[in-house]
Amino acid sequence: MVFLLLGLIALLVFMGALGAFSRAQVASIKQLLIWVAAIGGLLLSVLLLFTRGPAGLTVLLLLGPLLWSWVGEDWLRQRRSAARGGPAGRTVGGAMSRQEAYAVLGLAPGASDAEIRAAHRRLMRAAHPDSGGSDWLASRINQARDVLLG
Repeated sequence: MVFLLLGLIALLVFMGALGAFSRAQVASIKQLLIWVAAIGGLLLSVLLLFTRGPAGLTVLLLLGPLLWSWVGEDWLRQRRSAARGGPAGRTVGGAMSRQEAYAVLGLAPGASDAEIRAAHRRLMRAAHPDSGGSDWLASRINQARDVLLG
């Protein structure tokens, strides 16, 4: 009887998740996945308590890859970005030097305002987040333009 109730609860949660997913926005989908993981953890605890292992271990084996994809991908992404770092002497936030701004835009020191604007426009076509570019790179390009045209 307990397993029937647990199965019914799991089915209702799954149906609710599918319904919410079909009409949800990205932020609410993330919240939903957190709730599903929390309820899955609760069900895992109940199974471990009542069955003393085998069914709970099965659920853990099924949920393990899902949890690893959430935790592991973020961890790997952070490790890769930390390993890549950037060129030596780069400021990590805050003020950008004029020399660094010229380097970001790929210009020689002393470039004219028109050359700076043209380089900014050219780089932003590829680096803009709306065209699949990086937020970080787009902000650095904008910062370089602002420093030089300042």
